[in-house]
Amino acid sequence: MSNDHFVRFENVDKSYDGKQLVVKGLNLDISEGEFVTMLGPSGSGKTTCLMMLAGFETPTNGQIYLDNNVISDIPPHKRGIGMVFQNYALFPHMTVYENLAFPLRVRKIPKDEADKKVDKALSMVSLQGFEARMPMQLSGGQQQRVAVARSLVFDPQLVLMDEPLGALDKNLRESMQYEIKHIHESIGVTVVYVTHDQTEALTMSNRIAVFNDGKVQQLSSPDELYEKPVNSFVAEFIGENNTFAGEVSDVSGDKCKVKLNSGIEILANPIVAKSKGEKTTVSLRPERALIDPETKMDNNHKGKIEEVIYHGDHTRLRLDLLGNKQFILKVPNSSNRIDIQEGKEINIGWNSVDCRALDPK
Repeated sequence: MSNDHFVRFENVDKSYDGKQLVVKGLNLDISEGEFVTMLGPSGSGKTTCLMMLAGFETPTNGQIYLDNNVISDIPPHKRGIGMVFQNYALFPHMTVYENLAFPLRVRKIPKDEADKKVDKALSMVSLQGFEARMPMQLSGGQQQRVAVARSLVFDPQLVLMDEPLGALDKNLRESMQYEIKHIHESIGVTVVYVTHDQTEALTMSNRIAVFNDGKVQQLSSPDELYEKPVNSFVAEFIGENNTFAGEVSDVSGDKCKVKLNSGIEILANPIVAKSKGEKTTVSLRPERALIDPETKMDNNHKGKIEEVIYHGDHTRLRLDLLGNKQFILKVPNSSNRIDIQEGKEINIGWNSVDCRALDPK
């Protein structure tokens, strides 16, 4: 039976100077076999949390549990945790084989068994036949795959990855995202991953913890995080987002009217702002707004096309709509091309359920 509280942060604070907290009252449960990403801007506390879990930092307050055991007093090398860093951290004077065998040698695993484990780990990352190479003879992507293999070679119960793909170019980074995701799916090890790259987080994770200012703002599956952000920070940080500032003028069940600063009223979904007179920032994803919708939608307004940018699979429009000159619309490039050109006025529609009345920015 899998453990729902395999990794647990309980009321964890961290301060480096005794005054300012970089992690504040963190409570977080991670299930066995889960892939959880800590996502956030620089300085949000995500890497500090990973370092406390690894044992390189100690919590100022609170406890961290691994498989129901308090680990705060256990040194890093005795926690049974695999680590992958952005800079690979391979031993430059050792071959690929020796790099992978090192954590096994430290654990006094017999050579026959170690050879089998190294073979298995190298096949996981498609690097069989590279055993005798030195790190400097490998490309960046190959070095990172060796680092991933080394983190898995001793069958750890938990693997921590700190921005492991940050140094790779775009195409390689994308292929490595899928590779790590597939390795996780095939062996079922628990992974805690840190990144500031939202696409990476959405691609790989079972759940994502969005950090800001030392706190988890939202912990959700990728689709829920994108479709149902709980506050303005999450809505802005994950994906593209159109916003309108205004004030709630009326609330009726699952809809509210928001009077925008431009004076026009729109229908929205009262998520944070739920009572009349409350200030709000309304959030709407670009793909939720449609040009000339065929069916009736809650909101229909005219907008003027200010900019057209062709992106291959879609065209990105910037509109002047309801006082927002930065309103973004994404039009899929399908066979029935809509006539879109700069300066043209078009009808835009969207439903209130997709238009979330959140906290004012």
